[in-house]
Amino acid sequence: MMNYRVVYQLIEPDVYRHLRVACGLSPKSAEAAEIGIRNSLCCVLVLSENDVVGMGRLVGDGACHCQVVDICVLPDHQGQGLGKLIMGKIEEFIVDNLPASCYVNLIADGEAYRLYEQYGFSSVWPESRGMGKVIK
Repeated sequence: MMNYRVVYQLIEPDVYRHLRVACGLSPKSAEAAEIGIRNSLCCVLVLSENDVVGMGRLVGDGACHCQVVDICVLPDHQGQGLGKLIMGKIEEFIVDNLPASCYVNLIADGEAYRLYEQYGFSSVWPESRGMGKVIK
């Protein structure tokens, strides 16, 4: 097993953009990446040596509504529990920094919901329905 470090650290926008695409997430423009990273409440990186191999972020207003986003690990590093390490650090931030009654949500792709259930997240269906819109 490789040696990994998990840290709270803002990711460089170009690295963020590369990691998203390499992990199969949708691409983001340079402008969107720069603004988005700067406005993160929490950014968690997984480092192997000095290379970023995984990430996750928490975004929102920091009090009433927050969302877990950008959870991803490069394919060559998947299957080693790095998603759990990322979520563990995000959960630590949530517990230590967000006030009671803050609503934290996420969108789980595919089978990823199994990971998020381990951190207290559950389906909101049928009471609520997640919806989205991408600006083109």
